[in-house]
Amino acid sequence: MGSTVCPIVPVTEFQRMVALLRAVKTIAVVGMSPNPDRPSNEVGFFLRDHGYSIFPVNPGNPQIPGLTVAKNLTEASRLSGGIDLVDLFVAGERIPPIIEEAKALGIKRVWFQPGADNPAAEQAARDAGMEVVARACTMAILMRAG
Repeated sequence: MGSTVCPIVPVTEFQRMVALLRAVKTIAVVGMSPNPDRPSNEVGFFLRDHGYSIFPVNPGNPQIPGLTVAKNLTEASRLSGGIDLVDLFVAGERIPPIIEEAKALGIKRVWFQPGADNPAAEQAARDAGMEVVARACTMAILMRAG
């Protein structure tokens, strides 16, 4: 039995997630916290330490040592030269405008971390032609992939 923290992922879905993560280089980590005890911080630095170029997005624009924090996806895209994947660590009600911004920027992939739940936003992303992963952790998938 899975949980919201560590859901069980079917093999074919796992393979799709791994392929997606291997296809991207630049990730916008939306909702990344400066607090090292928060999952968004741990995952963001894990991704960076595993070769990804990460751009934290946080409207409060906190300082995160060693990283440039953007206020929104538009700024992150400008700073990075383009975002390959949006990795969401925000409450579900905050997600719809982020999906709209990603769509406007032509971003093709979005990852809803456990707790970033909004089925309507997931469907809106799919309807916009984005590849969507939901209720799985990028770090856990990469650790399992080896």
